Amino acid sequence: MNRRKFIKRTFLGTVGIGFLTGLYTRQIEPFWLEFVKGKMPIANLPDNLIGKRLMQINDIHIGNRFDYNYIIDSFRKAQKFNPDFVVYTGDYVNYENEKQFEQLDEVLKYTVKGKIGTVGILGNHDYGENWAEQNVADKIPEQLTNAGIEVLKNDQVNISGMNIIGFDDYWALNFAPEKVMNNYDQNKANLLLCHNPDVCDLDVWNGYKGWILFGHRHEGLCKPPFLNAPMLLVKNKRYSQGEIDLNDGRTLYVNRAVGHLWQVRFNVRPEITIFELEKA
Repeated sequence: MNRRKFIKRTFLGTVGIGFLTGLYTRQIEPFWLEFVKGKMPIANLPDNLIGKRLMQINDIHIGNRFDYNYIIDSFRKAQKFNPDFVVYTGDYVNYENEKQFEQLDEVLKYTVKGKIGTVGILGNHDYGENWAEQNVADKIPEQLTNAGIEVLKNDQVNISGMNIIGFDDYWALNFAPEKVMNNYDQNKANLLLCHNPDVCDLDVWNGYKGWILFGHRHEGLCKPPFLNAPMLLVKNKRYSQGEIDLNDGRTLYVNRAVGHLWQVRFNVRPEITIFELEKA
């Protein structure tokens, strides 16, 4: 092979690889949903909840940045698992204007609900532009409630012996975890929902021990193999994805999200998580 042919073939090969990579990251992986399964040991879990399934759905990001019929299809698939609990950990919209309220209502017709309970919290995007529009943060919980999702704002609810604690969003207007953590009871079967993992490093926990389910991260949306994601949404880069033991009695789970900030993913498949409850 002469030099000219070698250069031409190398160029065409590079262009081809680039095209296929772009096609994969834009059209395939963003919609290649993974159902991740794991165990969730909880102290003080009542016997009637042992073996029950708890599903985490996170960051659906309804709006104009991708075809949200994919979220509807994902909800239909998730319903087939017939979960006992479903928890939503924030960012229901990519808010631009009031059109997102209509879009969210359309998606919420297909809400995945737990046989025992369905609970949610808000994320930063649920507060509109610059996470500072209270009218948006008032409207979305109303829509979620109408769809059968109980929204926790620095509050807790006991459902059949499971005590679920929910923080409002860290970056937004109403983050006040002390309102609920001042009443934290370690003798209950506790589970905590929080959108932003950076809250782990704040002095707000009042000795909490147990599981904390997070979203927000998306694992940077694109992650080179064997390397850290180059663009992360948290300060503490330790809070990557999956299960993380903080070695102080707290166990995190950082969900990769089912929706997208932008329609692009590489090595970070969208995720819905299903935990089997067991007694710690």
